[in-house]
Amino acid sequence: MIGFLLRWSINLLAMVIAAAVIPGIKIQSMEMGILAAGIFGIVNAVLRPVVLILTLPVNLLTLGLFTLVINAAMLKLVSDVVPGFIIESFNAAFLGALLISLISWTMNIFVGRDGRFVFIKRVDKRDDRTPKQ
Repeated sequence: MIGFLLRWSINLLAMVIAAAVIPGIKIQSMEMGILAAGIFGIVNAVLRPVVLILTLPVNLLTLGLFTLVINAAMLKLVSDVVPGFIIESFNAAFLGALLISLISWTMNIFVGRDGRFVFIKRVDKRDDRTPKQ
């Protein structure tokens, strides 16, 4: 449950950053942002895999670049469902989906499967061949 809420928060943060950076994306209130992040997560979990399978030939021809168009379409779909989340053009949706994907991917690297933060520890290895003093 904590992992789900943490990933939802990461999506919300990514959407807020995208709304602040890209001129065609607007979030009218924090409640609408929370709702949009939740629906975006559901759309990405349920609808996106089906669309990716249906567009597999086009995706193979474009070497996976068509996935960016699918991500933009999913984001535009969320803006059509949530009244306080506005995307004015497909270009804004494309740039927003790209930015949201990059931020979410970067942040989710540090979240484990159980929802805990994953830390990378540096381990100093001592060479056993050198004499101890």
